[in-house]
Amino acid sequence: MKTDIVFDVIIIGGSYAGLSSAMSLGRSLRNVLIIDGGKPCNRQTPHSHNFLTHDGKTPQEISQMAKEQVKQYPTVQFYEGEVVKGKKTDAGFIITTNTGEEFSSRKLILAAGIKDIIPDIKGFSESWGISVIHCPYCHGYEYRNEKTGIIANSDRAVHMASLINNLTKDLTILTSGLADFDTEQRAKLERHNIPVIEKKITEIEHQNGHVDNIVFEDGAKMNFKAVYAAIPFIQNSDIAEQLGCELTEQGYIQVDSMQKTNIPGVFACGDSTSMMRSVALAVGSGNLAGAMLNMELVSEIFA
Repeated sequence: MKTDIVFDVIIIGGSYAGLSSAMSLGRSLRNVLIIDGGKPCNRQTPHSHNFLTHDGKTPQEISQMAKEQVKQYPTVQFYEGEVVKGKKTDAGFIITTNTGEEFSSRKLILAAGIKDIIPDIKGFSESWGISVIHCPYCHGYEYRNEKTGIIANSDRAVHMASLINNLTKDLTILTSGLADFDTEQRAKLERHNIPVIEKKITEIEHQNGHVDNIVFEDGAKMNFKAVYAAIPFIQNSDIAEQLGCELTEQGYIQVDSMQKTNIPGVFACGDSTSMMRSVALAVGSGNLAGAMLNMELVSEIFA
């Protein structure tokens, strides 16, 4: 690939949000380069749900179909690799990959997503995205009326319990240590008959990612069909921070209603910008980012 081309837009991240952005831009005849490392965060998830027309398909099926459709637009190019450096210049941006190649663009879309920080619990990573899950909208229906655990504490645990309580009444909060609930939260959990287990979790026993038991430090076990977990994350790429993009208190890239960051010419979309983590919402925010970025180019050219 020629590296002396100045693209209209470089998109960092070629999953749902990045591909959706690229389609908007490709249909407007913008010269676009998608740089992607090929490791989506949901690659272990067996099925994707709550996405109209694609409900129940595998994440790989959806992304492969999306990529093939985006490839139909001749002004969109793909590059497989990892972005390690981003620099703002007077003319736009210079992006450097892990192989040392440099690409230039007038604008930039950050769509690399987030990286989950897996706790040090045996069996957790093998079950993550399969039966240890994060989103009741994405996976809850499939585990309705089943015995379900929530690995979380404090406000996050109560929030998740309120959502999941509508899907199953057989619900237990697992704080894996001392619980941190105020009097009102405790009373709310008791009113809904949601017990709290404070024992430290040491293992998730599973069969090919499907939970059998939660194992505690004292050797006791509890059987569950599904376990929700609220775990920390980091941005999958540090390019936003390199460029000076503001992050929210939770660690997401701060964007406005048009998916713009605080850095002129930089847009962001997908899981890196929102706690509402789903394929459908990633596609929606990517579509908006692409359209709004194109409008910004239009405003600059058609002056």
